[in-house]
Amino acid sequence: MTLQEKYSFLKNYIKDLGSLAVAYSGGVDSTFLLKVAYDVLGDKVIAVTATSSTYPQREFEEAKRWIKDIGATHIIIESEELDIEGFTENPTNRCYYCKKELFHKVKEEALQRNIQYVADGSNFDDLGDYRPGMQAAAELSVVSPLKLSKMTKEDIRILSKELDLPTWSKPAFACLSSRFPYGHKITREKLSMVERAENYLIDLGFRQLRVRHHDDTARIELGEKEFERFVDKDLMRQVGKEFKEIGFTYVTLDLNGYRTGSMNEVLKDI
Repeated sequence: MTLQEKYSFLKNYIKDLGSLAVAYSGGVDSTFLLKVAYDVLGDKVIAVTATSSTYPQREFEEAKRWIKDIGATHIIIESEELDIEGFTENPTNRCYYCKKELFHKVKEEALQRNIQYVADGSNFDDLGDYRPGMQAAAELSVVSPLKLSKMTKEDIRILSKELDLPTWSKPAFACLSSRFPYGHKITREKLSMVERAENYLIDLGFRQLRVRHHDDTARIELGEKEFERFVDKDLMRQVGKEFKEIGFTYVTLDLNGYRTGSMNEVLKDI
């Protein structure tokens, strides 16, 4: 399908749903999905955002600001993943526990408001990565309109720009729990360290980044275009000093740069 054919399919699919609760994070995908759904269904659409220690405050504030511009009803709930049995041990299917809890709570909000369907922002590209959260979506009958429309991330960015959404050029984001190697326990203290470290780099002007938490070591991933700026003796010393104050003993730069799902590189036969 052409991009416009995908877009028409998406709008017609959403129209046929009749009413929709969007699990809304404020990212590129969920913002685009919410905008299209609200344009098609109006007040028969709600956005549900779950706050937790794995969801950075910076992202939450942006989500609230952008949804206000869209105009949809915004429901804010609490979904603390660290309280879910098995989550903190960080198994390879960690995202399954998280998404199951999230979608269950979003469905509850939808039922209270006579909203028939719950949707997530999974796109067609997500089929190429290890995403156990998709199993939770299937078990709870959560629909994925972008994926069904074969919308890739690039498609979504192009259409988001046409719709004048501020997220069209926003860097990809994943919850903070994705910063830890599988099998390494996730705690509030460690999550706070990662959030502070990433906020520091963002405040310095870096955009596409991850700070991976390897116990006493911070592994920084940067987008290819940002490498040259980072490799400055004074700046690296400044970052190293700040990260040590945050609680890391060692600070490293990943020479392979930023890539989605880098923690999945150790997985075999999945």
